[in-house]
Amino acid sequence: MKQLLLFLFVTASSFANAQKIESIHVDLYTDSLKKGTYNYINIDGKLPDGNYIPLDSTDIIFSSDNGKFFGNSLWVDPGFSKEKINIKAVLLSNPELYKEFTIYIKKIPNPDQLPSLNQVLDKKNIPKKKK
Repeated sequence: MKQLLLFLFVTASSFANAQKIESIHVDLYTDSLKKGTYNYINIDGKLPDGNYIPLDSTDIIFSSDNGKFFGNSLWVDPGFSKEKINIKAVLLSNPELYKEFTIYIKKIPNPDQLPSLNQVLDKKNIPKKKK
C-alpha cells in the first residue's frame, strides 16, 4: 500500500512540474534602469491554461550588452555613460523561446531628500491655472 501511495505521489508531482511554458513575457516594474543599483528584471511564463508564472534565473538565462546579472537583477555601474542597455532572456527548457528588449538609463538624478507628506498634499491642493 505504501508503495502505491509513493508511486501516485511521484506521478502526480511529475505532472505538476511538467507544465510547458508556451511563451515568455517581460513585465518591468519601471520604465528605466538606475545606475549604482540592482534593477530587477521580471519575466513571466505563460502556461497552456492561460495562467502566468514568475520565472527566475533557474528558468531563464539572462544576458546583456552592459551591466552584470545576479539572478534576475541587473547591476548597472554608477559610472555607466551610455543611454540604454540591451537585454536577452532565454528560456532554459526551450532556447527557442526568448525575448530581446532595450531599457533606457534613468537620466534625472534621484533627489537628495523626498518631499514630506504635507508638501505633497499641499501641492495637490493648489488649483491649476486655466489656459
